Amino acid sequence: MPKELHVDTRKLKYFLAVVDHGGFNRAAEHLLIAQPSLSQTIAGLEKELGVPLFHRIGRRVVLSDAGKELVGPARVVMRDLDAAQSAVQSLRGIRSGRLDIITMPSPGIEPLTSMISDFTLSYPSVRLNVSAAFTPEEVVESVRSGSTEIGLAGSPTAIRVPGVEVLELERQPLILIVNPHADAFGNVKAIQREDLGGHRLIASQRGSLMRGLVDDALASGINAEIVVEVAHRTSILPLVLAGVGHAVMPSSWAPTAHKAGLRTLLIEPVSHLEVAILSRKEGLTPAAAAFLKVAELHVTA
Repeated sequence: MPKELHVDTRKLKYFLAVVDHGGFNRAAEHLLIAQPSLSQTIAGLEKELGVPLFHRIGRRVVLSDAGKELVGPARVVMRDLDAAQSAVQSLRGIRSGRLDIITMPSPGIEPLTSMISDFTLSYPSVRLNVSAAFTPEEVVESVRSGSTEIGLAGSPTAIRVPGVEVLELERQPLILIVNPHADAFGNVKAIQREDLGGHRLIASQRGSLMRGLVDDALASGINAEIVVEVAHRTSILPLVLAGVGHAVMPSSWAPTAHKAGLRTLLIEPVSHLEVAILSRKEGLTPAAAAFLKVAELHVTA
């Protein structure tokens, strides 16, 4: 930010509404105010800061570089305000607010689903906003910047980040989700990596632990074929069901695969995805602190 200012929280709330709802019209509808009033407020904020926060492209708006820099600090301010309000409300037994979470795809299936289920039973009035990341570095940056309070990340090795609280949740072994149209593995529960030879595979993009296993197998001379490279992992199970190929995934995907009627096999020697939950070391809202307690119970269980 170009100069030190004391911006009122209403303007920050309006600014974040435009960011979260992707434009002025939807943000105005969410805030229950007229669109011209919202535009005037944002224009006033831009004047105070001395920089444009959005670029107007036709009917669309995109964040400027200054706008991107403001998102994290604005969320911290609004979150701290929510924390103060929640602290007062808790005296009357009221639990409310919003919790921002960011997760990588596989931890976003499990253990996040189980933890959200437990959390919402105890805190039904807290709204959860879950955004997506594809690398541990994205999760760390989001938590550090204040854009989110809680992050779930998976990595080939245990995550250690200075200045960020890390709670190790679980280790997820890699499995093969078997193509039902080309199941030639017999009545076994586990396979060796060389057993992938001669098979067609659906692979994640480079950089993931799952893709690393496939690439290592190919590099060692195993004659497998990557037929599809998928960025959005939500496409993987439908592709397996359609008979396109097998898929190497963390064990968090196994329950969903089994419900879809698919078979899963452990891949040996076993590789594990180390799953952890990340948070700020201090200044957490009551909702975030409560979610971490749910996470600790998950580890205990």
